[in-house]
Amino acid sequence: MRLSDVDQLFTPTAVAVFGASDREDSVGGTVYRNLLASGFKGACYAVNPKHDQVNGGPCYESLEALDKRVDLALIATPPEQALAVLEQCGSYGVKAAVIYSAGFAEQGEAGAVLQERLVESAHRHRIRMLGPNSMGTMRPQHGLNATFSGGQALRGNVALVSQSGAVCAAMLDWSVTRHLGFSACLLYTSPSP
Repeated sequence: MRLSDVDQLFTPTAVAVFGASDREDSVGGTVYRNLLASGFKGACYAVNPKHDQVNGGPCYESLEALDKRVDLALIATPPEQALAVLEQCGSYGVKAAVIYSAGFAEQGEAGAVLQERLVESAHRHRIRMLGPNSMGTMRPQHGLNATFSGGQALRGNVALVSQSGAVCAAMLDWSVTRHLGFSACLLYTSPSP
């Protein structure tokens, strides 16, 4: 695995949102809408076998149905489906993934086992993985808001990395009111063992 594969988390040219939907309270739907609203210049695909369309555009059943190159997979599915999606991504050569889903190690032994299987799959397929239980990533200069956060960070020269969703949300709110920007934001909530 090359260190440059980490770039796919911040500067992808093609993104697939697994679990995208039109539901207002859906994490996948919010991530998809944020990507479209943030001015992302790359290709953005909705993937959900339950829908033919999302946000007025096509929605694909799987990566096989999409049949396009994808750099970054954004996985907002129930935890029991996340592993199958990650395996699908590995089969198609996706190099980076964000897993928003909760319900892993923070839920006890069964969740910890599922999380370990995710990690093993990511290693086997050489996928750089953020999550599970992640808020996502932002790169304002690239027009990338791959989070379910309420707004886009302003452009700046300092990166924000946070293990706490509450701290990160507070920092983003604080920075906007002070007209401070970030070069990138990595928002990760670590599950408790």
